[in-house]
Amino acid sequence: MTSLLWSQESQQEKLEERKAQIQKEIRENERLLQTVKKKEKSAVNVVVIQSTKIKLKEKLINTTEKQTKLLSNDMYINQVQINKLKKELAVLKDDYAEMIVKSYKSRSAESRAMFLLSSENFLQAYKRAQYMKQYTGFRKMQGEEIKTKSNRLTDFNQKLNVQKTAKQKLIAENEKERLSLEKEKKEQLKLVSVIKKDKNKISQEIRKRQQEARAIDSQIRRIIREAIAAANRKAALEKAKANPSAPVSKAAVSSSKIELTPESKIIADNFRANRGRLPYPVEKGFISLGYGNQPHPQFSTITVHNSGVEITTDQGANARAVFGGEVTSVIILSPVNKAVTILHGDYFTVYQNLSSVSVSKGDKVSIKQSIGRIKTNGDTGKTILKFMISQNATLINPQSWLSPR
Repeated sequence: MTSLLWSQESQQEKLEERKAQIQKEIRENERLLQTVKKKEKSAVNVVVIQSTKIKLKEKLINTTEKQTKLLSNDMYINQVQINKLKKELAVLKDDYAEMIVKSYKSRSAESRAMFLLSSENFLQAYKRAQYMKQYTGFRKMQGEEIKTKSNRLTDFNQKLNVQKTAKQKLIAENEKERLSLEKEKKEQLKLVSVIKKDKNKISQEIRKRQQEARAIDSQIRRIIREAIAAANRKAALEKAKANPSAPVSKAAVSSSKIELTPESKIIADNFRANRGRLPYPVEKGFISLGYGNQPHPQFSTITVHNSGVEITTDQGANARAVFGGEVTSVIILSPVNKAVTILHGDYFTVYQNLSSVSVSKGDKVSIKQSIGRIKTNGDTGKTILKFMISQNATLINPQSWLSPR
C-alpha cells in the first residue's frame, strides 16, 4: 500500500512539472500572439499561432484531469485506510474496556495476594505472578497501540482534507481553462471567417511560399551533397598520405554518403545516441509547424510540405547548435535570409532564416553555441527558425531528435 501511494505521488509530481511546462509555453505563445496581432497584415498567421495555443490549452486540461484522477485514487486509498483503522480501533477499545473492567474487579491488593497464596505449590505461584506481570504489560501495550492508531487516524484524516481541497482547486482550474479554451475557439472561428472571404488570394500566397521553400530546400540539399563529396575527398587524401604505397582508387567520390573515418564514426555514434535528447536550437520557443506533408491549418484542401520544423521564438533570439560539430557552409539565401549547416559525423543540422551569422565555414562549434540571429518578419512580426536534420543526403524528422519540452 505504501509503495502504491509513493508511486502515485511520484506520478502526481511528474504531472505537476508537465503542467508547469505547458503553462510556460502558453504564456510564451500568448506573448507572441499579442506581438503578431499588433503587426499582422493578414489573419492567417494569427490563426496559426492561435491553433498552437488552443492545442496547448487542451494538453493543459488533459494533464489537470489526469492529476484529478490520481488525486481521487489517493483519496480512495486513504479512505480505505481510515475505515480499516476505525474498525481496528473499535476492536482494540472494546478489548481494552473489557480488560479495564476485569482489572477493576480484581483491583485490591488482597485479591492479588489471595490469587498468589491460593496456589497449590511454589511453581504455580510463580506462574501466577508471571501471568499478572504479563497481563499488566499487555494492557499497557494495548493502550500504546490505541494511541498509535489514533494518531495515524488523525494523520490520514488531515491528509484527506488537504487532498479534498487540492482536488477542488484542480477542478476549479480546469473549469477556468475550459472557459478560456471556448473563448479562444470562438475568436479563432471569427478569424477563419475573415480568411475565407479572401481565400483565393491567400491560397495563391501559400502556394507561392511553398514554391520558394522548395527552391531553398533544393539549394540546401545541393550544398549538403557538395559537403559530403568534400568530406570524402578530404578523407581519401588523408588516407593516401598515411599509406603512399597503396593503389589510388579511381572510383568517383560519393556525394550521397560520407565514408566515415574512425574519428567521424565516434561523432556520428554520439549524435545518434542522443536522439530524443538534443536541446532545442533556441532557448525559448515552440514548434509551430511540424515535419513532412500536412494539411494547411486553415485550408484542408491545400497540402503544405515542410522539410524540417519551424520553431517560433522571441524577437532578437539567437539560433544555437544542438550538438558539437564543424560548420560546413554559410548559405546566403537572400540579403536578409541566411542558413548554416553543421556536420556531426554523417549527420547534418541546418539552421535557416538567420538575419546574421556569427560563425564561418570550417569553425568548430560546441553544443548550445550561438551561431546567428534569427530573422523577424517585418510584415508578420514573427521570429521563426527553420531547423532541419539530414543523415548524409536524406532529410529526417527533427522533432523526434529534440528533447521534449
